[in-house]
Amino acid sequence: MSAPRIHVSAAVITDAAGRVLVVRKHGTSVFMQPGGKPEAGETGAEALARELHEEVGLVLDPADLEPLGIFEADAANEAGHRVVADTFRVFAEPGDVVAQAEIAELRWITPADVPTMALAPLSLDHLLALAWD
Repeated sequence: MSAPRIHVSAAVITDAAGRVLVVRKHGTSVFMQPGGKPEAGETGAEALARELHEEVGLVLDPADLEPLGIFEADAANEAGHRVVADTFRVFAEPGDVVAQAEIAELRWITPADVPTMALAPLSLDHLLALAWD
């Protein structure tokens, strides 16, 4: 039997220095790309625009989000589940974002930070490479 799938929208947010924003939710130890689950009737881009406003304070038009594709990996916080992420590129600067709602911490990272951090499989296997390759 295949693992249950969790559908989400995720953002690969980069700044002018080439760093990538990752977030950690309250009660978790793993960093991941910002985003979340779509509500009924939302497109992937609409869900991401809403989630980014709720989680990090960015106000974006869904039409301005650059689609990067759909990626799948083991879920970081739901054992035995897979996450399927409709992924988009976003540009922002550190002063544009603030940790709020369920976000406990945010960090702007470079490739040098990756070996020292607990990162979600989706980030490690797919999303960070989209920013740096």
